[in-house]
Amino acid sequence: MSAGALYLVSTPIGNLGDLSPRAIEVLQSVETILAEDTRHSRPMLDRFEVHTPLLAHHEHNEAKSTPALVARLVGGARLALISDAGTPLLSDPGARLVRAAIDAGVTIVPIPGASALLAALVGSGLDATSFTFYGFLARKGKERSSVVREVVESRHTSVLYEAPGRVGDTLADLVKAGAGERLAVVARELTKQFEEFRRGTVAELALSYEETAPRGEVVLLVSGAVAVALDEEALSARAVVLRGEGLSARDIVRVLMEESAAPRNLAYRLAHE
Repeated sequence: MSAGALYLVSTPIGNLGDLSPRAIEVLQSVETILAEDTRHSRPMLDRFEVHTPLLAHHEHNEAKSTPALVARLVGGARLALISDAGTPLLSDPGARLVRAAIDAGVTIVPIPGASALLAALVGSGLDATSFTFYGFLARKGKERSSVVREVVESRHTSVLYEAPGRVGDTLADLVKAGAGERLAVVARELTKQFEEFRRGTVAELALSYEETAPRGEVVLLVSGAVAVALDEEALSARAVVLRGEGLSARDIVRVLMEESAAPRNLAYRLAHE
């Protein structure tokens, strides 16, 4: 028996009209739909008369359930994977299953559709030629600081998912890291009744959300840094002055990056000369 197929089906992120006819056909025809939250997905599926059995597949059971699912696929089963909203695997579970299915020779079939990432990007007005998607930021620690620094140093658009209650803090962290004057967009409730794109500098948006958090699902976009010609001799002289003021090498790196948008590797070298 030939191996079956795993369909990665994109579902609406708000507006049910975004579920494609092809997606409906696939969901009606497979043996089982693997859903992140069956209670969330069942009403949507009922709306389109999809009565296929549902099976929970999420971050808490993915490791345990993957081997049995792959065995079914190898045996010829046709299964569909959906997340609560949007395109599977983008900040959602499923990567382990897809990788295991590929390794087992199973056909993977993406069924394109809604994506908060792409909807926010094309509606933002920021450069979409080249971008980096970071998903959800870590709440604290070195991992969060590292990503914030990457966003500040990036020469192209950065796209992040963020919980509404943490949007203000994330924008404030970006301001502290030197991205205050960069253009940014807070896109929320995409495809829904109260869809909104709020645009401004990172500093302006940070002030706007300092006390009042946005409502609903949020995508945060930050424009890339504009490359400028750096006067390395002047930066070196500035590093000497800072060193004379008693700043540590680490603090000198921070100041050079914040004041002059110096690349981290250059600032590091000058701070240690």
